[in-house]
Amino acid sequence: QVELVESGGASVQAEGSLRLSCVVSGFFARTNCVAWFRQVPVKEREGIAASYTSGTTPSADSVKGRFTISQESAKNTVFLQMNNLKPEHTGMYYCAADKAICPLRGKHSYDYWGQGTQVTVSS
Repeated sequence: QVELVESGGASVQAEGSLRLSCVVSGFFARTNCVAWFRQVPVKEREGIAASYTSGTTPSADSVKGRFTISQESAKNTVFLQMNNLKPEHTGMYYCAADKAICPLRGKHSYDYWGQGTQVTVSS
């Protein structure tokens, strides 16, 4: 069984920064990729970025230059560095892992999900 635990969410002022962490426990090697998503009530889940074991790190156009995903394999952890935050970045952030692919759009059914960490950005 693979478990994902997010942390690092907080309330910050606009233009601030946060680094979210997603610790993958269990059989980490069973996952091929980990992705970050943002969920806001009454809106569709939004894919932010993904990190593959191959080193590929696709990201949504809306976060390029602002959010960066990285992975520290020794600690089984995937990070999401978020800079120059804006109120529209407020939401619950989830990480998800999959044995095959981590698309950021569409209705792909990920194998594993974390419980989420809340990010609130005030103006």
